[in-house]
Amino acid sequence: MTGFFVAGLQNKVLAEELVRTVEVSNEWKTGKQDEPVVLRLSDMSPSFRVRSATVWDGTKEIPSQLDDLDGDRKADELAFVLDVPAQSVKKLKVVLSSEKTDRTYPARVYAEMLVSDKNGKHVPISSLTIPGTSNVYNQLHHHGPAFESDQVAYRIYFDKKQTVDIYGKFNKGFEIRESQFYPTDEQLARGFGDDVLLVGNSCGVGALKGWDGKKATHIEPVASLTETIRAYGPVRTVTDIVSTDWQYQGSELQMTVRYILYAGHRDCEVQVHFAEPLKNEVFSTGVLNIKGSSSFSDHKGLVACWGTDWPVNDTVKYAKETVGVATCLPSDLIKNETQDAANYLYVIGAEGRSSFTYHITFTSMKETFGYKTKEDWFAFVQKWKKELHQSCQVEVK
Repeated sequence: MTGFFVAGLQNKVLAEELVRTVEVSNEWKTGKQDEPVVLRLSDMSPSFRVRSATVWDGTKEIPSQLDDLDGDRKADELAFVLDVPAQSVKKLKVVLSSEKTDRTYPARVYAEMLVSDKNGKHVPISSLTIPGTSNVYNQLHHHGPAFESDQVAYRIYFDKKQTVDIYGKFNKGFEIRESQFYPTDEQLARGFGDDVLLVGNSCGVGALKGWDGKKATHIEPVASLTETIRAYGPVRTVTDIVSTDWQYQGSELQMTVRYILYAGHRDCEVQVHFAEPLKNEVFSTGVLNIKGSSSFSDHKGLVACWGTDWPVNDTVKYAKETVGVATCLPSDLIKNETQDAANYLYVIGAEGRSSFTYHITFTSMKETFGYKTKEDWFAFVQKWKKELHQSCQVEVK
């Protein structure tokens, strides 16, 4: 017993900690709610493997999460969201530790990917890789990974389209674990939301596409396709789509498209990474052109649409849905603005760069907390773009 006690005490002594002060500055005239803050662990230079972390605003602990984003079983980033008043600075204490912890926080996001077995049972998986010649679209429940905040839910198609599709809610809350994107009649009667958009062959809401000079094209051919949920919460979900050996415009591209959804957000961050710097390849993205829709563009990277259509082919059981969708791109990516039969688009390029980031968002008119007219939606997305450009400054002391 004595030897066991000493060993346990020795393990305690060997635990290491690193404390850093982090300043989050909001220079804008409007307060920030649920502002994402992401800290690279390498920027804090720990001398040990970080297995847990806490973030403190004075004596108040802020829920946070450590994420392994490259799959090496070691944490790369610490993420949390924070309310920052207008023109103010928040000074936070961050404690990194070599010890594991059983600390948990209330989940403010949710993610899942499910494969159906022979008996129709949906089995959770975190990652799946297939050859580019295979098709598992119908073997995956809701056709790929799905993720949600209390406001909205998204799913990414597991196929060459890699389309972003959306699920609209009446009320704030979490539904995907129970409805799995396809609510039953009983759930609908209880006020559940559902799929609100028929995306077809479009880019849906901001899916990255190729461009052949006349129309958006799918991500094909590829040697393999992998979709992975890297983080499940409680602060953010992170979902990767990896396309290997994409034969495109004379190049062989290794591409990862990462979707990040933060707690308290309806918008989603899209990070696009390539293994090597791009040459003169061009791509396209934007929003689908809903039948009879109204569109808005600032011609500098923001494009939005508001329209009404049936969300599925069953026009008897389901009613038409009215939605607003938007994509916001950095202006330095823009080559030109165009549209094809299915989409309002920007043609983009990033010569000499190996990554770029943009954002997508949507609303469903059924929301009790959302937007009811195209005028309100188009006003919101312009404000949203300004907010994206006025993110808080983060400094590790």
